[in-house]
Amino acid sequence: MNEPNTATPWRRPPGRVIMVLPAYNEEENLGALLERGDEAFRDAGIDYQVIVVDDGSKDHTAEIAQHYAKSMPVRLERHVVNQGLGATIRDGLRAAAESCGDKDIVVAMDADNTQTPALIRRMVRAIEEGNDVVIASRYQVGSYVRGVPFHRVLLSIGASWIFRLTFPIHGVRDYTCGFRAYRGAVLKEAFARYGDQFVSEQGFQCMVDILLKLRAMGVIFAEVPLVLRYDLKGGASKMNVTRTVFRTLGLLARRRIGL
Repeated sequence: MNEPNTATPWRRPPGRVIMVLPAYNEEENLGALLERGDEAFRDAGIDYQVIVVDDGSKDHTAEIAQHYAKSMPVRLERHVVNQGLGATIRDGLRAAAESCGDKDIVVAMDADNTQTPALIRRMVRAIEEGNDVVIASRYQVGSYVRGVPFHRVLLSIGASWIFRLTFPIHGVRDYTCGFRAYRGAVLKEAFARYGDQFVSEQGFQCMVDILLKLRAMGVIFAEVPLVLRYDLKGGASKMNVTRTVFRTLGLLARRRIGL
């Protein structure tokens, strides 16, 4: 009896996950997050790399990243001066897109230890099931938010409805959460199409603009429920809520008239 042919070219090695962490003054949180991430990836048997983009921190964020790089696949990118979330997430996603293969998955999340890396396994599965972008959402059944001030919760809910009415995206309720998984091939296509303008907004509203540009590309979106533990965050919030609201509304107005 002939032996089965083991030369199966379609059986390519599984992709890896590249985790992008934009960080500014996160010395109280980054180490704990990296440890939780390493544990989650190893438990799931996922090959991974971490890209920490230090946005001109004035504390020991960069030193902590370098310390963990001795025992984990951590790569540090640095801004000499603070440039804001938009430039930081842009540089992190671009670095990931330049180094990832089409089967790789890029996951961006906050570096403040409020989001659990264990959810990445579920997000990866959703990508493997055919979705292109998966958002950890505060508005799906099973989500839970702890430690966020009540007025911010109300603002987030109101903003979600405004986004869904002005720019509806099938499968999306949470337009502002930065915890997202992107199919590597889609992220590479986005940078090929838009260049650095893929992330052109400087503040927290950049997360909305990224979705609007991906929406124009016709990608498939999905969400998974997020448990947001703001009570675990060390240090004060870096978001100016009023400024972010007005900048985001201005962004929506510009996009509605085609600017």
